Amino acid sequence: MTTTETTWQHFSVEHDAEGIAWVIFDRADAKANSLNGAVIAELQRLVEALEGLQPRGVVFRSGKRNGFIAGADIREFVALEDERQALGLIRTGQGVMDRIAGLPFPTVAMIHGFCLGGGMELALACDYRVADDASATRLGLPEVQLGIHPGFGGSARLPALIGHVPAMNLMLTGRTLSAKAAAKQGVIDHAVPTRHLERAARMMIRSRPDLRRPGMMQRLPGWWPLAAYTGRAMRKRVAKKAPAEHYPAPHALIDVWQKGVRSHHRWMGLEADSVARLIVTPTARQLVRLFFLRERLKGFGRRGGGGFKRLHVIGAGVMGGDIAAWCALRGLTVTLQDLEVKSIAGALKRARGLFRKKLRHPRKVQAAMDRLRPDPEGFGVAGADVVIEAVAEKLSIKQSLFKSLETRVKPEAILATNTSSLPLEEIGAVLERPERLIGLHFFNPVAKMPLLEVVSCPATDSEVLARGFAFANAIGRLPLPVKSAPGFLVNRVLMPYLLEAVTMNGEGISTLHIDTVARRFGMPMGPLELADTVGLDICLSVAEVLGDHFGKPVPEALRRLVEAGHLGRKSGRGFYHHHGGRKRPTPVVTGGCLPERTEVRDRLITPFINESLACLREGIVADADLLDAGVVFGTGFAPFRGGPMSYLAHEGVEDVQQRMQRLQQTCGARFSADAGWGDGAILKSLEGLSDHAAATS
Repeated sequence: MTTTETTWQHFSVEHDAEGIAWVIFDRADAKANSLNGAVIAELQRLVEALEGLQPRGVVFRSGKRNGFIAGADIREFVALEDERQALGLIRTGQGVMDRIAGLPFPTVAMIHGFCLGGGMELALACDYRVADDASATRLGLPEVQLGIHPGFGGSARLPALIGHVPAMNLMLTGRTLSAKAAAKQGVIDHAVPTRHLERAARMMIRSRPDLRRPGMMQRLPGWWPLAAYTGRAMRKRVAKKAPAEHYPAPHALIDVWQKGVRSHHRWMGLEADSVARLIVTPTARQLVRLFFLRERLKGFGRRGGGGFKRLHVIGAGVMGGDIAAWCALRGLTVTLQDLEVKSIAGALKRARGLFRKKLRHPRKVQAAMDRLRPDPEGFGVAGADVVIEAVAEKLSIKQSLFKSLETRVKPEAILATNTSSLPLEEIGAVLERPERLIGLHFFNPVAKMPLLEVVSCPATDSEVLARGFAFANAIGRLPLPVKSAPGFLVNRVLMPYLLEAVTMNGEGISTLHIDTVARRFGMPMGPLELADTVGLDICLSVAEVLGDHFGKPVPEALRRLVEAGHLGRKSGRGFYHHHGGRKRPTPVVTGGCLPERTEVRDRLITPFINESLACLREGIVADADLLDAGVVFGTGFAPFRGGPMSYLAHEGVEDVQQRMQRLQQTCGARFSADAGWGDGAILKSLEGLSDHAAATS
């Protein structure tokens, strides 16, 4: 090949002997390719130049090893000042994609690694798409996860390529696809091994096969007389998980689709106007902030090395068994120890269900099962890179266990506890080298909750801690550095919220009313349903530890349920009756009039805020951004609100403090304000949370 154009900053163009132009995108001064205003403007000039050159065909490829194009540059989201400014950028991007789609010669997107958002929209503007079938390749339009939807023509081009319902399902969920899955759905033409990728792109230009087009049944839902019916069905399904008042983007996408199906030109106008409005909404701002916070958490794990191959888990209960299963799913060889062989058998049964759901292919399921090995005698301890205990939440049991482990593990192995509430210093007091012990606190359900609290105390060795962060990354979890203290961060702030729900339920306020108010606030599930999911015995254990430490009472209603054997989902009964995957609330004695939603909301949320401020004051996490990240990713706290500190900043400190004062007068001392409300440094840190998150990403 010969290079005939050298004036581009982010692109280069090479022409081969067949007359094919290879456009190589290698964004200057960036580790990954993304689209910003400058890149789009240069791409526009490049496409104009190609129109004049009239090559036999064009292949768009990446000069970065890590992927094709990651999408639009999210930092520009933060910088956009208003809807008008956003609209100008979006229309320019649409114009470039339309111009690529209109080129009079064949165009191919040659994809490896990530091809997301605006990168996927560029690929869709091409005539053909070929992709590396390696596991790192991911394709999709995940914009709804940032509070917007495709804006460079993708909302129209994907339905035209694979059919209306399959395309909308992908865009409304933000789901990404492997290369093989994308080929199966018709998103790309071919998924091939790396060594054949360039040849596949060349063959598409040589042979110029007919362009993909969905069949009649896939096009039919977009026929305008049926579009209204299809739209209603999609809205009903989306509203169950993403109410329009909380997450407007998927509902706006359905509107754009329904109104635009009769005219591509109108569709583009509707798409641009819709995204321009969404980009500047509070929901999009908060979701973009959480994106940066997610990247910040991942960054903690990039400095601790790797090489994790073997894990030993002690305790095959729900938590220990699910930790073992998840790590085996992620490729580690895992040995699982427990005194009760039947507990190991139950964990293996649950693991097989997880593997079938995640892997589907029988051969892959069996390979994962082969990596998860029952080990009642604990022989796997000696060879493990990481040892995690998940036994009963009793200090004496954990101390005895770690004292015996210390002499059996490799010198470089990580010793970790999954305690949910006990301070690290107390567990490690019996060790000869307490600096080796860290906390790796997972959340239930392990396969769904992305956060992993990595706990340290003053004695913890910094290299061991860094390895703990790296282990979190290795198993696909977000490491949150927290200081050792009763309950750490997530359980500490969550427990007052759960216990207040239990107290209200004991007063006669119905289970459904309490949980419905929480879900309308934006929580993924109500506090009583969450307590049932975690296990009421675990809730009681954590509540007792925190109660002893902080002098806060534990509701007797919770004790009575546990004493009666009603432990929640795992026993079939708690605040709900659980049977066959369904639940119905356990009846409560009515307390008279149903309280206003705002009263229930304030009784649930203000303790959450109060305890969060206490954690900041005590330095459990380093700053308000990390607190918000931990609570959102660890509890599911309404993402569109950005976390408890962001919610406090939005509502106003004085307003929320007045709510607490009213509740203290009516409900008692448990609503007493923490000293953090008067800490000027903490309150000042609440200003400009979004800007701070972007700056530290």
